[in-house]
Amino acid sequence: MSGMPPITISIEVERSAEDVFAYATDPTRFHEWQSGVVSGRMEQPGEPTVGARCLTARRIGGANRSSTSTIAHLNPPHSWGVRGIDGPIRAIVDVAVEPLPSGRARLTIAVDFEGRGIGKLLVPLVVRREARKEMPHNLAALKRRLEHG
Repeated sequence: MSGMPPITISIEVERSAEDVFAYATDPTRFHEWQSGVVSGRMEQPGEPTVGARCLTARRIGGANRSSTSTIAHLNPPHSWGVRGIDGPIRAIVDVAVEPLPSGRARLTIAVDFEGRGIGKLLVPLVVRREARKEMPHNLAALKRRLEHG
């Protein structure tokens, strides 16, 4: 962890908690709403479980970079969390989905980073600032996709 509080953002979506959870936690859909994500998938097919590995590729500095995370907690359709396990910058992501009246849901995503090696310098100087800028756009894209297809 960076020692700073996680970067946390919430958005309300005009869809059920189940729909929001399924979309927000599906690595094969990350590229549709997360800036820089090229692809994502679970290492093993089937229903994800705690300990399962999630593989994501992001475009960073003109190159595709892969990262592996493990599912740290999973309570569909309410909460999901992953922890990066490789590379110099390891994301710690927690997703919470709260059902609201009229079939809506509130999605809250909290992101933190752990730096290793050069990542220890990059997390406070670049990574957190970029994540803070990107997250509102990412959640707005998720909302658009879910509400308007």
